[in-house]
Amino acid sequence: AALLTSACATSMAPPARAPITVGIIAINDFHGAIAPPRQSVPVGQPDGTVVQVPAGGAAWMASAIDAIRARYAYHLTVSAGDMIGGSQLNSTLFLDEPTIGVMNRIGLDFNAVGNHEFDEGIDELKRKQAGGCIQHALRKPCQVEPFKGAAFSFLAANVFTRDGGTLFPATALRRFGKGHDRVTVGLIGLTLKGTEHLVSPSGIEGIRFADEAETVNALVPGLKARGVDAVVLLIHQGGRTKGLPNPSGCNALWGDILPILDKLDARIDVVVSGHTHWDYVCDYATINPAKPFLLTSAAVYGEEVTDIALQIDPRRHRVVGKQARNVIVQSPGYANARGPIRA
Repeated sequence: AALLTSACATSMAPPARAPITVGIIAINDFHGAIAPPRQSVPVGQPDGTVVQVPAGGAAWMASAIDAIRARYAYHLTVSAGDMIGGSQLNSTLFLDEPTIGVMNRIGLDFNAVGNHEFDEGIDELKRKQAGGCIQHALRKPCQVEPFKGAAFSFLAANVFTRDGGTLFPATALRRFGKGHDRVTVGLIGLTLKGTEHLVSPSGIEGIRFADEAETVNALVPGLKARGVDAVVLLIHQGGRTKGLPNPSGCNALWGDILPILDKLDARIDVVVSGHTHWDYVCDYATINPAKPFLLTSAAVYGEEVTDIALQIDPRRHRVVGKQARNVIVQSPGYANARGPIRA
């Protein structure tokens, strides 16, 4: 009887479940680079030389994103700010409506506001989200066609209005899978506190930019209380590396984002960064063992896309594995004063 009881207990134990993989496709600092920007990504070689790879442009970036998405049954596409502003002329002339349209077609899910999102003021930024043709800037909107606004959501956790609320939502949730295999990814999006010093004061009247780490740390417990299994932070602040260029390297990371990271809640799983126009993929635990974040940045102008994979255990409600790599968005070759840059 004892053997029978033991056998029954074993047969009724819940089967182990494989982790659920969620792909996060990330960009930053696109700056309305719809056309190839005639720039290149430097890649260090084993012999110490550097190869320049022509990269960027919305059509090529869209293809790269589609190829990465095809690897994942579940995925999110996100931006860490400065998607608009400081843009190419073909987007700037039309108040970046073309860039919003491009991102709608690509299928962007979320964009954390950066400092350049505020270039034309708060009311114009709200129009970018909601759509419409009311003029808030020097240039007239809707010069080509009616503007429907962004099909994706802006996030602005540390951008507070006079009434104490945030300009855009602070957080967002995305759920993947069904039943016992369902997992939830929580996102926080914010800009650097110093945005107030980088844009015209008249355009941000009545707005307060709060401390980055304090804002994030106040939000993480609430996300966890809502059943979030993985926390992804989109922050428009970043760093730089040193040495031979490596798009997916993290050699001697330095910059303004480090003191922010060192103060963040350790329950954050991934930090997608921007602002410095640099590329890196860092296991931040090698820098600060108490902060085991995966830190990424994908350069500028759509020259790179970050492919992030999260393995989430739906039983333990936590991330059990994470990897990332920067994918160069190779585009046609061009020539500059230094000679040809070949694809």
